[in-house]
Amino acid sequence: MRFSFCPRNTRKKAKNSSLFSVFRLFRGQISSCVRFGKMQKVLTAAQMREVDRLTTERYGIPSIVLMENAAHAVARVITEKLGGSVKGKSILILCGKGNNGGDGAALARILTAQGATACAILLGRVDECQGDARKQFEILKKLDNAGTIDFWVFDDYSEADSETIRQGGFDFVVDALFGTGLTRELGDPYDSLLLDLIESRGAPTLAVDIPSGLNADLPDRIGLVLASNYTVTFTAPKPANVLVPVAELGGELFVANIGSPEDLVDEQPSQLYLAGNEDAARWLMQTEFTSDSYKNKRGHALLIAGSENYSGAAVLAGNAAMRSGVGLVTLAAPKECKPEIASRLLPEVILTAIDTDEPELLMKADSIAVGCGLDANDPAIEKLVREVVSAREVPVVVDAGALWFFNQPNGLLQRPNREGGLNQDVVSYALTDVRASAAEPPLIFTPHEGEFLRLLGTEDKDAIKDRVAAVREFSQRNNVFLILKGERVLIGEPGGKVVVNPTGNSGLGKAGNGDTLTGILVGFLAQGAKMNIDVFETVVASVYVAGMAGDIAEKKYGKRVMTASDVRECLVEAFSELSASS
Repeated sequence: MRFSFCPRNTRKKAKNSSLFSVFRLFRGQISSCVRFGKMQKVLTAAQMREVDRLTTERYGIPSIVLMENAAHAVARVITEKLGGSVKGKSILILCGKGNNGGDGAALARILTAQGATACAILLGRVDECQGDARKQFEILKKLDNAGTIDFWVFDDYSEADSETIRQGGFDFVVDALFGTGLTRELGDPYDSLLLDLIESRGAPTLAVDIPSGLNADLPDRIGLVLASNYTVTFTAPKPANVLVPVAELGGELFVANIGSPEDLVDEQPSQLYLAGNEDAARWLMQTEFTSDSYKNKRGHALLIAGSENYSGAAVLAGNAAMRSGVGLVTLAAPKECKPEIASRLLPEVILTAIDTDEPELLMKADSIAVGCGLDANDPAIEKLVREVVSAREVPVVVDAGALWFFNQPNGLLQRPNREGGLNQDVVSYALTDVRASAAEPPLIFTPHEGEFLRLLGTEDKDAIKDRVAAVREFSQRNNVFLILKGERVLIGEPGGKVVVNPTGNSGLGKAGNGDTLTGILVGFLAQGAKMNIDVFETVVASVYVAGMAGDIAEKKYGKRVMTASDVRECLVEAFSELSASS
């Protein structure tokens, strides 16, 4: 599941030019362009237009060159998907009147030159087109008149036109109708065309930039959408490329670098990012084993977990932490469930009782996780969790049972006052409306959507309809790192950045996978603390790796059969693949 470069055009010019790079974004795994060095920004349609404008205005790169590069990038993906050659293949290219259609017109010419039978259809008239798009369609008209290409104009989508589409018989269909400019429902004649395509579906479909019918900035449908098997987007992904539920309509996603300098993307004010292979691979390189590595140099992770009814959660978290590469793992569990835990715990994990030596354990740990399998109805456990969070000196992960103690009205903004000491009875804490201080060690919350709603003090799901905004606001207001679990995990940080994690699948929705994630996370945090790695980078890498292990488990066992223990064991292959890609 590593990201890879797509096969390049065999022409020397394309092969040696960075302008022609295409980067694969797998289903369930999205990899950002390595040229950006860090997590890749996700740009709105307006921000992308500004990048395009500045590319020409500031750097003198003609917009038609960007259009040509975009068409070549799409051609390379089609060539790969058709087995390495388009020769003799029949390809239908549906073009709108804007620049997306211009990309399609250029694509028709390129594919024809490579031996394909390309049929380009323009919905509208050539004289209605402007700028570079019109130039491309004028070229197609001349080639059509010369008999070297099929260029049809559907001025008004008639029954005859509809019959042509329904007959099908193409090896590949390209959707270059609208791209990122759409902000309203299509309506006829476009809806009729899309319905005909949907009903006659047989050939694989590729969307240029974004499937027609989507608003590039929204995660929800605005009308009828032509779902695609593949999408090629340019320069940077757009929100609808990566946010669920509409991201699934684009199929396998590719990001193509078509020549815009990276500083133009960096200048854009977007605070939405996309995690990729290189982010996790870079973290692994920073924490790689050296000749003088030993347990105390690789960090000590402490997990406070388990209960009589949920001993398995503690086992899963402790064993996953041990597999993360950390030097030492200590699991502190209630004494009544220690025998049950000990029989299933990896022998390398230190097991102790919660009620012994807690202060010493806290002082020795480089990271702490509380919550996996803890009894949320136990006042003594609540007291302990609040003490750990209030007196923390290292990063603390709050998960599962421990999250209950931070629900409203006595939630994170109503934290126990440190000045009151650690030995008060839990019910007598003085509660003060105090934010987590920026100077305090990081606090990481890991709720699923139901737990997040409780943290927000509401049952109204509309409160998190805009998941990105909800994660950002919570992280900023409370000065915490938030991992919102679910399809396409979101990761927020106190500065306002939100990262979309593309790895993982619905097979991870089974019991125990949250505990496995917490184990991986606390293990990564301990290593990161020892090696002075940014906490946000560490959190992003841990979530990415956990999801990647889940994707490997899906391939090996299937969603129906895979378990949290399988995911843990698949960390071996995930680490291997990431190391090979770095």
